[in-house]
Amino acid sequence: MMTLIHTADWHLGQSFHGQERHAEHRAFLTWLLDTLAARRADALLVAGDLFDVVNPSLQAQGLLYDFIVSAHQRLPMLDIVLIAGNHDSGNRVELPAPLMRRLRTHALGRVSWLDDGRLDAERLLVPLTDEAGETRAWCLALPFLRPAEVTGAGLARDEATDDAGRNDYVAGISRVHRQLIEAARAQRQPGQALVTMSHAHLHGAAVSEASERPIVIGGEESISAALFPADIAYVALGHLHRAQQVGEARIRYSGSPLPLDFSEVDYPHQVVEARLDGEALVDTTAIPVPRPVAMHRLGPAPLDAVLAELDALEDDPARPRELWPWLEVRVELDAPIPDLRAQVEAALDGRALRLLRLERRLPQVEGEAASARVDLETLGPRRLFERTWQARWGEPPGEDVLADFERLRQDVLESEDDDTAADPPGEGRS
Repeated sequence: MMTLIHTADWHLGQSFHGQERHAEHRAFLTWLLDTLAARRADALLVAGDLFDVVNPSLQAQGLLYDFIVSAHQRLPMLDIVLIAGNHDSGNRVELPAPLMRRLRTHALGRVSWLDDGRLDAERLLVPLTDEAGETRAWCLALPFLRPAEVTGAGLARDEATDDAGRNDYVAGISRVHRQLIEAARAQRQPGQALVTMSHAHLHGAAVSEASERPIVIGGEESISAALFPADIAYVALGHLHRAQQVGEARIRYSGSPLPLDFSEVDYPHQVVEARLDGEALVDTTAIPVPRPVAMHRLGPAPLDAVLAELDALEDDPARPRELWPWLEVRVELDAPIPDLRAQVEAALDGRALRLLRLERRLPQVEGEAASARVDLETLGPRRLFERTWQARWGEPPGEDVLADFERLRQDVLESEDDDTAADPPGEGRS
């Protein structure tokens, strides 16, 4: 029997409405290490978005590397496999890879290609061993695939499938998966399982309300679960923050271990234990992650009702400030209240609560929809672009325009990845 722990979307270094969350991430990693030991795990799979931005702070990087060292000291035979997500710099993830391999940790940030255009699959195949050091499974570790890595005339085409007419990016992702699975089948011995890791958006999977960045072109970048044939015992997915299985129990998003937005307050945050017997999956178990810092979302409701909710919240002034609950307050107003923030802050005086966001909801009068107040943080770049285009041209942007916008945005993110790798680390969500 072999035990795997699957997690993803740590987003170390996240700036949460301007506040750092190192205490929460440190608490999660401490709990995870205890869980690995208690479950006698053979491998830990982290399916991307290790960091929140491509240029994370030294403190965020320190959290990851301290965890890896501690895990190896406590569990010397534990295999750790990390892949880069769309929030990560692939180059940064791979930079310390030679050192991490000495700690039985494999870090994969990018794919590469052989001279004949075929995928360099060997570097993406990671043996997973048991306590005795025997290889019991192979991990097919696919980092987030950027368009420039999987499209272009120079890449070999898979003649078994006609990709004509399909989105080039999705077709490229499909080819990479197929070639890697073929290489893994050729590599494994009888009795060894195949386990796939991928940071991607699958058809039919449920996205979060506000916190996930579209990978490329809205839903057009999503891939089919049919890419993972039946001989793949388990598929460990990252990118979507809501924990879920996609069609089958063997194909799962672990979800993020902590809420990354107030819209995720009620999600079941967890890691997943997958147990293998030979080539087959025996079972999966969702392990709830304790929430080190409570998160409260009050309203939307009139001010009196919100203040009553606020008064009913429990708090403990004896706790360290870094563990005080986060608070979002949403107030419905019949008319503007100039001192609204002052009233809310007065209600918080002496309370061990941290107000991160105060949202005012004014009544919308007829004909006001086009000029409604815009919360840029909630709206996001794509929706802001759509609204601006609508206001300028009197009609929504077409799919071709949106595709160009997302490609330009991806180019900016990739440029930031390349240009900031050597810069002093910074904070903030990209």
